[in-house]
Amino acid sequence: MAWTRGGSFRGSRGASFAQILKKNICAPPGLAVAYVSPAVSEVNKNLFDPACNTNCGGIRSKSIPQELIDRYKRGETHAVSALYQLSQVLQFQVELKETVTTGNIPGFYFAFCVVIDGVKYKTGMGINKKEARASAAQLALEDLLPTLDGDSLLPEALDGPPPLPVKESQSTGSAIHPRRTIYERQNPINEHVPQAVRELLSKLMDSYPEVSACRSTVAAFITQSPSGCEVVAIGTGNYNTKESATPNGRVLHDSHAVVTARRSLMRYLYRHLLLFFSKNRSLEEKSMFQQDKNTKLLSLKSNITLHLYMNQMPKGAAQIPSNLRLNPLSISAWEVNNQISLHVTVEGKVFSVFSPTFDQAASRVVSMSASDKITQWQVLGFQGALLSHFTEPIYVSSILVGDVSCCDVRGMEIAVNQRVDGITPRLPMYYCVYRPHISLVPTACPEGGANTNAQWSHGINWSQGDVSLEVVDGLEGKTVEASPFKSGPALASRLCKAAMLSRFNLVAQEASRRDLLATVSYREAKMMAKPYQEAKSVLRSYLAQQGYGSWVAKPPVSDHFSMKSPMH
Repeated sequence: MAWTRGGSFRGSRGASFAQILKKNICAPPGLAVAYVSPAVSEVNKNLFDPACNTNCGGIRSKSIPQELIDRYKRGETHAVSALYQLSQVLQFQVELKETVTTGNIPGFYFAFCVVIDGVKYKTGMGINKKEARASAAQLALEDLLPTLDGDSLLPEALDGPPPLPVKESQSTGSAIHPRRTIYERQNPINEHVPQAVRELLSKLMDSYPEVSACRSTVAAFITQSPSGCEVVAIGTGNYNTKESATPNGRVLHDSHAVVTARRSLMRYLYRHLLLFFSKNRSLEEKSMFQQDKNTKLLSLKSNITLHLYMNQMPKGAAQIPSNLRLNPLSISAWEVNNQISLHVTVEGKVFSVFSPTFDQAASRVVSMSASDKITQWQVLGFQGALLSHFTEPIYVSSILVGDVSCCDVRGMEIAVNQRVDGITPRLPMYYCVYRPHISLVPTACPEGGANTNAQWSHGINWSQGDVSLEVVDGLEGKTVEASPFKSGPALASRLCKAAMLSRFNLVAQEASRRDLLATVSYREAKMMAKPYQEAKSVLRSYLAQQGYGSWVAKPPVSDHFSMKSPMH
């Protein structure tokens, strides 16, 4: 089930790739096609109508009975009953599935998750099966009901499987995928998020015009609550460092936009953990977290959801060409191995892990591609190992791509969702494949701002609460001298591992976690997060078993630095 370094084929790796691409195959130019059978699989439906691969599954167009929803919201209808009533009205298949309950959770719990048209929702727990089913139904409805705003999901004329296009054209995404575009326009988050990102970028660029050239590749995390959408973390950049791994934790290995934004998000999460553990009631109420009384783990408050915006498709498998096809008479692994396998980046360049041009031994620091990291985060959570000592996995509800050069999100669907289909039962408690809404949205990036030669490798980071921006040279992995924010003369970024460890230490002190304070290194603190490490091991083994290749880990030396190295 592997390729040799030189690219020769061994085993049956091709079947995994071929099955996915065959299910997602596009109509060849000029080929007239008929309607698809109603029994078409979920993945086949994703090709014909990418919008259907959302957390509302393959829901057909019907009028939404507002009275039913109102009765549930008033507490007059049980969550399980409401879910099944909606399934009858909207004609989708619903299943309450018992799932795994392993993990270091005190006491005995049952766990269930809702599956709608093959799409799994968050896992609900309870001391008995009835309570666990109710919890799972409530979690599913929290995600499902916001998508049912309006009199109907889609016009009745579009009910049922649509025909494939008769021929390809150079039309816009709206013309190619009318159903998805209509759905996206009905979802306010798809307009509010780009607008919020655009406004913040404009504000930051107006305050720091000298860094306006650093915005070519942008990623941001946005929270949605009853008060609206708010950008809480942002990052730009397109490179990883050319430096060798160091044992002090003060060099940023990966400065791609989504990685930078995610590390900025972690700084934001640490701030809210400090608010929660402050022992001050008014400060605790300002925190975005709530605590489970039984497990003592924190989770986002029920009225807060997290969303990811990117202005470009992430490097790696998500950038699969829209017109990539397999010849039905010749399904060969080599035709697709460089498309949906795992990828690595070396000094900004991308290689398949099976590519003969990628030589890991010859490169200094290798990072997994942004597509692969997003896949990992949607299984393990965006919080990472250290924060998982305090929180349940934190997932994004939607991924919004404002890339004007894209006409579909097929690659993102394959990379983030389909490559990890079927892994959930193997994962420890709380971990799952959380399938986000993936949509094309308007770009949020202002016009202009082409990179100068001096800034081509620079990126910026900011999270809510920061007084100023930080500018990092992605190739050097350190802050630049001209950065508005500098942590000290060593120019270590506020996003580096040593900085994160310092914040982790502060939270451990506030939470009175003596077990965590007793650890002697960054690596030891990470390895103590046993459910997280178990989930990571399961994920990487699963990807390898499915034929996508081996996850390339950084040298352990980069994590072997002391807990006693202060960093602010």
